[in-house]
Amino acid sequence: MLHWNKLGLIFNPADHKLADDCTDFAKSPQAVDMGDFIRVYFTSQKKTENGKWISCPQFVDFTTDFAKILNVSSSPLLEQGGLGQFDEHGIFPFNVLRHDSKIVGYTSGWSRRKSVSVDMAIGRVESHDGGATFVRDGRGGPVLAKSVHEPHMIADAFVRHYEGAFHMWYIFGTEWADYGGSEPERTYKIAHAVSQDGKEWVRGSRPIINDVIGNECQALPSVCEWDGLYHMVFCYRDTVGFRQERSKTYRLGYATSRDLKNWVRDDQALGIDRAPEYSGDWDSFMMCYPNIFRRGDDIYLLYNGNDFGRGGFGLAKLENKK
Repeated sequence: MLHWNKLGLIFNPADHKLADDCTDFAKSPQAVDMGDFIRVYFTSQKKTENGKWISCPQFVDFTTDFAKILNVSSSPLLEQGGLGQFDEHGIFPFNVLRHDSKIVGYTSGWSRRKSVSVDMAIGRVESHDGGATFVRDGRGGPVLAKSVHEPHMIADAFVRHYEGAFHMWYIFGTEWADYGGSEPERTYKIAHAVSQDGKEWVRGSRPIINDVIGNECQALPSVCEWDGLYHMVFCYRDTVGFRQERSKTYRLGYATSRDLKNWVRDDQALGIDRAPEYSGDWDSFMMCYPNIFRRGDDIYLLYNGNDFGRGGFGLAKLENKK
């Protein structure tokens, strides 16, 4: 079993002036080692005049020991998607990869619909100024979207270059269903795709992580390698009731693999959980949107807590690797 030292909440968006007045939430923190500092990309939100949410990528820079904040993004990282485009209503999450001399981002673009609440697809962007801003590929269309085998939403790309190829772990919707609420609810699973150039993808179009609860939703996979084993941390929840009931809301899942394709799930072996229910701590109701990463020999875990990251994100450091 892994053992983590929880270092607490390290970033609260309420304490900072973020770009474009997009100041609510700091969702899906994802770290990039920039050498002499650590940049954490995340997504914040703001409400438009019609009361609808827009999601905006941002970043915050930390010292390499996470003891001090050095900088917070003060201007938009990426222009808002155009009318009718797949990312018209925002981007969440935002995954960034440094490979060779490039800094590349993979976006989960949101667009609202009438029959269901949202549609999603994955886009690709590049930075030419050290990760401060990004531009879309081509004319701004997605690199991964719904297909004949994945007819519902596509989102949550996490991309790394392993064993001579780009690997993407992402989620695909398995269904929308009416459970008697105010609107239909979606169910989604983690899948895997491979690419030689990071642009054209061959996908498996099948769940790679087994369920442990009925009507399980799996989200935000992230993967890190050490000691010859690949480790995936993700979050999962029930399809319905997750906003109100602690027993159904997001918690963290864990799986390992030796070949990047076949995964063995063992959530208990992750060794980290929510704070006690009645503690009142920032992560006592839920843990969600994790990002596992390494800095040298050190392994860290970023994650959001209660209310889907409204209060910011926290950090844990791995104390043992066995």
